[in-house]
Amino acid sequence: MMGLNVPKVLVRGTAFAALGMVLAGCSSITNHRGYINDDVLIASVQPGLDNRESVRGTLGQPTLVSQFGDPVWYYISSRTEQSPFRQPKIDQHSVLKVQFDEAGNVVSTERSGMEQVARIDPDSAETPTLGRERGFLEDLFGNIGTVGTGGPPG
Repeated sequence: MMGLNVPKVLVRGTAFAALGMVLAGCSSITNHRGYINDDVLIASVQPGLDNRESVRGTLGQPTLVSQFGDPVWYYISSRTEQSPFRQPKIDQHSVLKVQFDEAGNVVSTERSGMEQVARIDPDSAETPTLGRERGFLEDLFGNIGTVGTGGPPG
């Protein structure tokens, strides 16, 4: 029986390729959601000079529009990173708030970032409820004798 003669270069090349694929599978996934910020365009929106149509032409359609109170447009942008086998985590977040007057002219613009992001950490997969804990048998037989005991009609 003859032994296989595989060149060392081929073995090393295959090992490096396999290592590269393993490391590529462990990299994070970056995802962008919402409005894509362009600082030059955002800086070009000036209170007193621009109106709704010029803002829509410059920045595009807003992410959210206020339904009550003063007319306000919100441009929301988030970038998340996700490691393998983990939940996505917000890496960058910004909100541009453009406020208008009744005539449709820009009154003010305001930017906020990660300081406004609320981190919520629930206790468990159960929602706490008021009342008492009932077991399976209590759920199954708990209403026996309670239905129709309101007394005679009269």
